[in-house]
Amino acid sequence: MTTIVHVLRHGEVHNPEGILYGRLPGFRLSGRGQRQALTVAEALAGHQIVHVVASPLQRAQETAAPIADAHRLDVATDERLIEAGNLFEGKRVAVGDGALRQPRHWPKLVNPFKPSWGEPYIEIAHRMLGAIHRARTEAEGFEALCVSHQLPIWTLRRFLERRVLWHDPRQRQCSLASLTSLVFEGDRLDRIVYSEPAGYTDPKVTGA
Repeated sequence: MTTIVHVLRHGEVHNPEGILYGRLPGFRLSGRGQRQALTVAEALAGHQIVHVVASPLQRAQETAAPIADAHRLDVATDERLIEAGNLFEGKRVAVGDGALRQPRHWPKLVNPFKPSWGEPYIEIAHRMLGAIHRARTEAEGFEALCVSHQLPIWTLRRFLERRVLWHDPRQRQCSLASLTSLVFEGDRLDRIVYSEPAGYTDPKVTGA
């Protein structure tokens, strides 16, 4: 029995200050982000989606809404899909800018393999995997959609592909409103399919 769990990154966020907003409340989709969510809804219109679940953060809920509406479903919430915890939340963290230039923050950067500035990669991978298998069970034989965030999605993919979890953020393949689709045969992951129904976005551009 084939079940597909689509893991969708949220659309672009209204963030004029360019901060790392992390789990802070009140960060909504921009106009472009709303259009991206609609584009994904159109791309998935012909799919057999029977379960839609999202991170509790506003941008994820707003991205999920048009897809759920198109399939006459409610949006469920799973806390395990939330953005990664980060000690620089609420600060500007572009290279050479803001918090990273302040010596008092440098001790937070000593271990990029864990990482020392936020939630450990392995913990992200495990909670995301739990959410994915819950969605797979809910949609057995059909398709589910999980809306999450760039780092959790990319960490999950690296874990499933048996790659080391630490990585260069500039090399992530996880554009805004992209789909990382996990195809299961029974409870066994058969393959991962990546697609960008709303187009490519540069992972080096922060504040999205």
